[in-house]
Amino acid sequence: MKIAVIKETGASTSTSGESRVAATPDAVKFYINAGHAVTVTKGAGKQANFCDADYKNAGASISTTNETSVKTANFVMSINGGSKALVAKMKKGAGIFGLMNPTDQPDYAKACAKAGVTAYAAEYIPRISRAQSMDVLSSQSNLSGYRSVVEAAAIYGRSFPMMMTAAGTIAPAKAFIMGAGVAGLQAIATARRLGAVTTATDVRPAAKEQVASLGAKFIAVENEEFKEAETAAGYAKQMSAEYQKLQAELTAKHIAKQDIVVTTALIPGRPAPRLITKAMIKSMKPGSVLVDLAVERGGNVEGAKPGEIVTTANGVKIVGILNWPSRMAADASALYARNIRNFLPLVTAEDGSYAPDWDDEIIQGCALTRDGKVVHERLK
Repeated sequence: MKIAVIKETGASTSTSGESRVAATPDAVKFYINAGHAVTVTKGAGKQANFCDADYKNAGASISTTNETSVKTANFVMSINGGSKALVAKMKKGAGIFGLMNPTDQPDYAKACAKAGVTAYAAEYIPRISRAQSMDVLSSQSNLSGYRSVVEAAAIYGRSFPMMMTAAGTIAPAKAFIMGAGVAGLQAIATARRLGAVTTATDVRPAAKEQVASLGAKFIAVENEEFKEAETAAGYAKQMSAEYQKLQAELTAKHIAKQDIVVTTALIPGRPAPRLITKAMIKSMKPGSVLVDLAVERGGNVEGAKPGEIVTTANGVKIVGILNWPSRMAADASALYARNIRNFLPLVTAEDGSYAPDWDDEIIQGCALTRDGKVVHERLK
């Protein structure tokens, strides 16, 4: 199989740029040893501190442009799917893997279908046991949760743990994590490791035990609706207006006492739910920090701005940093590369050629296009 690893467009170290790469030199070496041919676009790994020489030493060929890389490739590895123009340059019958944001970019899937390219959306990989090692959302969200708390600690500018000194005692910071999915659980663990008094909330009943296992206190309205608030796939359900009101009242009282708040609430295919209002923010102490990990989907925090850190009139900082995994590009790339490495056998025949297994539920779950048509149910 001929594999192409593209350079992400707009790659930079800015909060909104993309610094990750879809394959590390170690991953390339694995593919080469497995008998595949790999072409990497010049500078593809530079922002993640992987130089072209590393890829060349691993056995890859280095091309000057993405267009050259994908021209003869059977399978293209990307972070964000590349552009519609790039897809048009791909060989008919080839495949491309990446985080494609399909519901917000339906024209991208149409472009893949028109080009006869099979698009595999990483975010649509089914959340089943067999696919855990391919779960890009989890691997990247884990880093987002960690980095959000580290960043919050730096912005907060005060001590996280309690410190007892001859000059007096410094009280520990109070951190509240809203949403106990992959990102939220890592944020809880990180806040605890840094010494903060940590609380957390989530609408899924199963989260209560997970939060407690990390040493944090669970905060939620635990009524009958709460007990039924999780889908079979493990996602949070959309809660009723009545429940949201009750939860908001409880949250408002709790937030007024917090120093750090990290929000992580996302619902697949929907705008991010609004969890924190301006009235709640006004109740917070000057110097408090709100980190909105859902800002790219509209935000959980009223007043959050994508790519910016906003300081309110009462001195609260609202952090709207974008693309958190990209701020840890080397580690994020390594985990992402391992996800694709685990996915690759599903599109590889015994002789090493490109041959998607269309009977496999993982392929069926993440393929947006096939044979010139958009086939995914969410897009049809």
